[in-house]
Amino acid sequence: MAASSGRLRASKEKSRPSVFWPLATVIAPLIALLFKLEIEGAEKLPREGAYVLAPNHYSEADPLAVALAVWKAGRAPRFMAKESLFHVPVLGWILRITGMVPVARSSSAASARLTLETSETLVKLGRGVIVYPEGSLTRDPGMWPMRGKTGAVRLALAGDIPLIPMAQWGCQVVLPRYGKLKLWPLRRPVKVVFGDPVDIGRSGADEGQPASLVNATDMLMAEVAELLSHLRGEPAPAERWNPADHGQRETGRLEP
Repeated sequence: MAASSGRLRASKEKSRPSVFWPLATVIAPLIALLFKLEIEGAEKLPREGAYVLAPNHYSEADPLAVALAVWKAGRAPRFMAKESLFHVPVLGWILRITGMVPVARSSSAASARLTLETSETLVKLGRGVIVYPEGSLTRDPGMWPMRGKTGAVRLALAGDIPLIPMAQWGCQVVLPRYGKLKLWPLRRPVKVVFGDPVDIGRSGADEGQPASLVNATDMLMAEVAELLSHLRGEPAPAERWNPADHGQRETGRLEP
């Protein structure tokens, strides 16, 4: 994979005045002090329209790198967030004005309803959303992507939205998994790669068939692992780590 060259055309949502402008003016330089991004495949992120971006998750700091990479790739970064957070004073207002996406956890029916509504909103407004398919920091001992949840696939499937796999590596040097922040030296290198859209149709995914959603999610996670393998320069495990097989309780977030 060759690194992207030249400056990509920004989408309308980034080039038009919005709340992201003052936020990016302040926050992007701060993130850039921590991470020196090397981005590949940025042209694979759609310039316009809806998308679901599915990155790996191994450090509490990697959302910063993901957000900056998406911004540099020409789109406004929006994440999934717990629905309850939207009711918190001030924080809820910030989440709403930046277009962050709520995720329901109360029941399967509520989750399905919100997934459909979210998908329709993304298509209508031409926005993208970042969904961590693992739902939490990976428990894999080697920090490879673990088995994913079906939320990203369901969201993409509900609105026929491109599902883009993504991998990034290097944030663990600044903030190790469940470790302490290491600010010095600044500008630690972080590699990021965007992949080709996952062909969900090839997996036979069907919203009404849980097994098919799992198969599609396994396909997605295999793509993410392959991208990470490229960045790390070593082969990924053939099978994804499954916390259920190791008696671990998942405390997932950012997962519809």
